[in-house]
Formats: sequence, structure tokens, C-alpha cells
Amino acid sequence: MIAGKRYHGLKTDIWSSGVVFYAMVAGYLPFEDPKTSNLYKKIMSADYQMPKFLSPECQDFVSKILNTDPETRIRIPEIRNHVYMRNAVKEAASKPREPGLFPGLQKMPYTKELL
Repeated sequence: MIAGKRYHGLKTDIWSSGVVFYAMVAGYLPFEDPKTSNLYKKIMSADYQMPKFLSPECQDFVSKILNTDPETRIRIPEIRNHVYMRNAVKEAASKPREPGLFPGLQKMPYTKELL
């Protein structure tokens, strides 16, 4: 999109979700620069540093999502079958689930100390 080329929405959404995923696992954004033109160059060339504290499986997953070529970027079936995602799903399934809230149907819990 930054390069002004035509794009496929789903492939772009996978890239965007990769940026969000990177921020979630790393704790910061993959691409940052105070100068917009430099920021765009970093994004278009996928110029980011992989955090060393991420597991090899997570690093591989991130690199496949933040692939600049939309034709070779990981697709949804590959995302579902990636070892990182399979392990994450297994881990989540092994933990007891917390009951969720239904906004509009239940009152939102709060602590008076926060008010």
C-alpha cells in the first residue's frame, strides 16, 4: 500500500496482523522512525530486528508474516498449521477458561479503588 501498488485485502490484513502480533510478543512495534520517509523505507524492506528472547518457532512465524512479498507471504491455512500456532492452541486448550462478559447483558465489574 505504501508503495502505491495494487494490493489484495486478505494478504495485506495478514501483514497488518503480523505487525500487531510482533508488538504483542515483543512489546514494541517492528518499524519505528521519527522521519516518515525512513519509516516507510523500513516497512517496505521489512527492516526490523527480531527480538532474541522469542522462541525459534515464534521468530519463524513472525518472519513468514512480515514477508514483504504478498505472493510468498504465509497464508491462513499455513498460519493455522504453523508449529508456533499449533503449540499455542494446545497450550490454551490445556488451561481452564475464564468466563467471559457479555456487554449490555451484564454489568461490568469494577473496583472502587479505581474510581
